[in-house]
Amino acid sequence: MASGRPAVAATTVLLFALGCSGAGETGAPAAQSTAPPGIASPASPPPAAAGPGAPGIGDPDFPGDGNGGYDVEHYALKLGYTPESRHLSGVATIKAKALHELTSFNLDLSGFTIERISVSDGGDSWQRGLAFERSGDELTVAPVNPIPAGAAFTVEVVYAGEPKPVRGSSNLGTYGFIPTRDGAFVTCEPNGAKTWFPGNDHPADKALFDFEITVPAGLTALANGELDGEPVTRDGKTTYVWREKHPMVTYLATMTLGRFELREGETASGIKNLAAVDPRYRDSLDDLYTLSGKITDHWATVFGPYPFSSTGGVVDDFSAGYALENQTKPMYGGFDPDEDIIAHELAHQWFGNSLSITRWKDLWLNEGFATYSEWIWSEHQGKSTAEQIFRRHYSADDDDPIWSYPPGRAEPDDLFNNSVYTRGGMALHALRQRIGDQVFFDLLKTWTTDHKYGYVTTEEFIALAERLSGKQLDALFDVWLFRQGKPATW
Repeated sequence: MASGRPAVAATTVLLFALGCSGAGETGAPAAQSTAPPGIASPASPPPAAAGPGAPGIGDPDFPGDGNGGYDVEHYALKLGYTPESRHLSGVATIKAKALHELTSFNLDLSGFTIERISVSDGGDSWQRGLAFERSGDELTVAPVNPIPAGAAFTVEVVYAGEPKPVRGSSNLGTYGFIPTRDGAFVTCEPNGAKTWFPGNDHPADKALFDFEITVPAGLTALANGELDGEPVTRDGKTTYVWREKHPMVTYLATMTLGRFELREGETASGIKNLAAVDPRYRDSLDDLYTLSGKITDHWATVFGPYPFSSTGGVVDDFSAGYALENQTKPMYGGFDPDEDIIAHELAHQWFGNSLSITRWKDLWLNEGFATYSEWIWSEHQGKSTAEQIFRRHYSADDDDPIWSYPPGRAEPDDLFNNSVYTRGGMALHALRQRIGDQVFFDLLKTWTTDHKYGYVTTEEFIALAERLSGKQLDALFDVWLFRQGKPATW
């Protein structure tokens, strides 16, 4: 999440918006592409015997988030949303693989009335009329017959109701599905996806996504990836089908709904580029489009090839006070983003989106890297150098709160502390000082290449930095990431 700045200059985070209306008549077909070979979900290890899937995925800081026992491969979300009534109807078709024999399994879902649940073994034989129960945000499904270990299965959940956002702590704000005057705005980090679709709501389980979104005619529905065909209008409603063919974590999924002005084209390197703004922000449309394309192309020279098929950004008329790097379409909540914020959100397409964390405590791998990218962009533009920015932050008094929060261990009750951003970025600059520019920038490209579409941990980054530099770096990372107090030497 954005941290430590006012909305119009927020150090952004992640964000995205959603909206839908009146469900269409057919579900979006399943995506044909799959995750790259060798990329497996780091879900909880299978137990020795059959049993229920665990109610959490295994993150000790967020024990109730996600679910164990299965790995989601694909979500097909067919949703309709009517802004006037705030009614959302949904059909979620989830393809998954059992990690052990499952007598039952959980999905994360907050609110809604469940109209029907069915389970299939992947063929045409569906188990209908299943037993299921609700407890808080857990939806427990008990198939008639246990699902064998290693088996592919599909669960379909038909649901409806008025989605409710999550009201978090001071540095989280309100997130999840948030109704707006002309649609809906969804900001799901860290665990708000459950406010609009059932799933495995934790970044340790990526999947492919298809979206079929039906809205009142005259409104635009945007989602991750690329539009599949032209929108279809019938009986006063328009249906859009979007597909994200690259693995994505649930908190990055987006369906942005409302009145938007669009500009579409390609970056100079040929990447599809789409900028969308609420009419209130029409004066920012060309700058958003131009800067998004320019920065995406530049980051590809610094971090390695752009990992997705399209780029761009969305400005909605909702005063969120932060931004979110939803995959392929960063969302800016109620302000004109400057180039530093755009650089931050687009850097996340590599750091956080392509390379995703398996534990929330490693959040600095997302936010510290994106913050440092702002400093690299400043250098590239001939403004302040990363060294100058580092020194300004380092001049903070010894009792400044930034020194009391070690960013390498993000705290669950203060996840988006400014230290995770700024001191995380400072740790990267300290590393750059130690190993030199050539090795440092080689390290960034190797990091993004070796873990493309996969999962990363702090320990893996430290090990790679030591291997490529030939230096022992434990002390440097220890003082910058894991110890309280202002580092004196490193």
